[in-house]
Amino acid sequence: MSVTSQTPTVVPVPFDPQADAKILNEAMRGFGTDEKSIIHVLAHRPNAQRLEIASQFRTLYGRDLVNDLKSETSGDFSILLVAMMTPLPEYYAKELHDAIMSWKQIQVLGRGKNVLIEVLCTKSNQEIMVIRQAYEALYFKTLEEDLRGDSSGTFRRLMVSLCNAGRDEIMVVDENSARTDARELLQAGELRLGTDERTFIMILCQRNLAQLQLIFQEYYNSTGHDIEEAIKNEFSGNSKDGLLAVVRSIKNQSAFFAKLHKKSMKGLGTNDSGLIRLVVTRSEIDMVEIKAAYQSCYGESLADAIKGDCSGDYMKCLLHLIGEA
Repeated sequence: MSVTSQTPTVVPVPFDPQADAKILNEAMRGFGTDEKSIIHVLAHRPNAQRLEIASQFRTLYGRDLVNDLKSETSGDFSILLVAMMTPLPEYYAKELHDAIMSWKQIQVLGRGKNVLIEVLCTKSNQEIMVIRQAYEALYFKTLEEDLRGDSSGTFRRLMVSLCNAGRDEIMVVDENSARTDARELLQAGELRLGTDERTFIMILCQRNLAQLQLIFQEYYNSTGHDIEEAIKNEFSGNSKDGLLAVVRSIKNQSAFFAKLHKKSMKGLGTNDSGLIRLVVTRSEIDMVEIKAAYQSCYGESLADAIKGDCSGDYMKCLLHLIGEA
């Protein structure tokens, strides 16, 4: 979804899936487990190649590789390996489903909000459609149905709109249209009593990324302040967080994801499910840029942050995935 360069740290390599399957089998045979060999193979193959290895493993040994990994490893390291071995659309669908079900059960979004924002605010139309298909195949309901639920609200409408994958992706810009949209946003928020949230949702979810950059600049030209300030003043709670996430991911996606990495390791205890999701998915997209943004924003490397919050084979595997082992 970004208009800037994207450089992954885990890339396709020439490989022999049968040979890799044999290495993994040897690593889990007998007494003890050779975690180093497991990491060396799986952390240096993208998701598609890992799935080929799993297929070869079943052919050679008549066993499920993921089940073997679960039985031979434990804790966060085991959870990380299972995430790495899950087809990406299915993985995203499961993460979204867990977030929505938690939301429905306790009526509080909590960390689930981050999952919805992270996935739906940053994926292309095609990626969202593939995730929607995986979601329906797994849960026999559409993602939109579960997002709508039994209540309303600006945040829910924002998520449903993003889920519809209706963003213009042609990347043609029009200065006159940008000025018009900037004026519409101003009239929907700062220049009226109350806020017309539907106008914010419509523009932020439908315009292409390059056009939105121009709209944000026109808004600043008209008001002398950033559109983020308007959103902070006009919205609150989940709605504010969702709209700000859309804006920030469009302005600078690397910094946006650097901040999510930081939040996953901030405070008392690590949000390991969030950290795992971020590292597993972004390592195949733009981890090089995220690492640079992290260093620039927080004055330390992402690798050092992971070393400070994680340990053991879990830490080692994360470091391999981000290209810092």
